[in-house]
Amino acid sequence: MEIKKYAVAGTTESSDIMIVVEPSDNNEVAVTLDSSVEKQYGDRIEEVIIATLKNLGITSAKVSAVDKGALDCTIEARTVTAIHRAAENDDYNWKEMDTWNV
Repeated sequence: MEIKKYAVAGTTESSDIMIVVEPSDNNEVAVTLDSSVEKQYGDRIEEVIIATLKNLGITSAKVSAVDKGALDCTIEARTVTAIHRAAENDDYNWKEMDTWNV
């Protein structure tokens, strides 16, 4: 999947995460995180985002995340949604996603 435009998924409400995706100028994946629980869970949040990007075949994107204590399943869902919006792709392969073990 190729990132074609800027896209957002999620909110900055408690227990949620806002994922912003945009095309990368230098053909790499870059993740920035702002989280109220970054000291405790920052590494895990980034790990879930990066694993989800890899599962979707994303090799070039700028991803910004503003986390307010989201669970892994929410992080994954918001990342998938933002990527599909940014790629202008509405074909979700639910069977494949079900096999992921993030």
